Amino acid sequence: MLFVAFLWVMGNTLLPFIVGAAIAYLLDPAADSLERRGFSRVGATAVITALVVVLIALVVGLAVPVIAQQIEAVVTGVPELLADTRDMLTNRFPELFDDTSMVRQALTGMEDTLKSGGVALLKATLSSSLAVIDFLLLVFVAPIVAFYLLLDWDRMIGRIDDLLPREHAPTIRDLATQVDEALSGFVRGQVTVCIILGGFYAVALTLIGLPFGAIIGIFAGLISFVPFVGSILGGAVSIGVALFHFWGDWVWVAAVAGVFVFGQLVEGNVLTPKMVGDRVKLHPVWLIFALSAFGALFGFSGLLIAVPVSASIGVLSRFAIAQYREGRLYKGPATGDEAAGASPRDAAE
Repeated sequence: MLFVAFLWVMGNTLLPFIVGAAIAYLLDPAADSLERRGFSRVGATAVITALVVVLIALVVGLAVPVIAQQIEAVVTGVPELLADTRDMLTNRFPELFDDTSMVRQALTGMEDTLKSGGVALLKATLSSSLAVIDFLLLVFVAPIVAFYLLLDWDRMIGRIDDLLPREHAPTIRDLATQVDEALSGFVRGQVTVCIILGGFYAVALTLIGLPFGAIIGIFAGLISFVPFVGSILGGAVSIGVALFHFWGDWVWVAAVAGVFVFGQLVEGNVLTPKMVGDRVKLHPVWLIFALSAFGALFGFSGLLIAVPVSASIGVLSRFAIAQYREGRLYKGPATGDEAAGASPRDAAE
């Protein structure tokens, strides 16, 4: 309860620290591997930091201009797209678009709203001082937090271990190991799956010639962290855009749909089983609920802690069930001979 109350009070103030801790947690195995190869902890942390900086620079240099161009095209092109959609539907389905038609009024209202206020709203949001401060904190504070946590990770774990009650330390260590295995396997595997799917969708949709294909593909890949959601939403948006852009040329509409069908098949039968498997040991519905609940309660910070908390609850629940199955409440009262250590057969003899 104290943990939930703390998250509720602090809100997005914790976001840079949660992101930094998550980065340090994900990179700790790499640092341990470098240490086994003879690097000091400082040297391993420095090497990993340099590699991450180079990777970020490459992504910023290569991917960000394309994404920015796509976002600008979306912002400036949506009003025109709605107007063209209205004209197309008017020409092909004139009976739906008389002067009192709800469809016509809705499209006209959406077009006017986007033309008059869409860009202004976007500029106001981006220029908001609070949004800018939060963004700067995330960009500059999170890497610093990640660096220091990665540097002292093993030392912090050792200090926490020293504080464990000696009688229950082995049990607590075993539970912590199970949580770590479930969490690390799921997060690292799912992040890899998201990157692969996002890259595939972006490249495939761009090659097909779908407008905004790169941004739609990247969006679908990112939200694939939630099972099935990425393919469903990305497919729905892509097919909707394809129906407008390729109307009458059904081969290309089918090609867009085929991209997401193929991606879903590969994800479900190859990527997820091999990279994620059943490591988190939680039902997809429970994961979706946890992400929705924590996201609604604590915002983006809640989304980041939803999977760790769910994995921990899962491990503790399985431990509690195992303890219950070994207890008298489940097995019932023991007989006198069984309590003395004799089996029922020995008692009969």
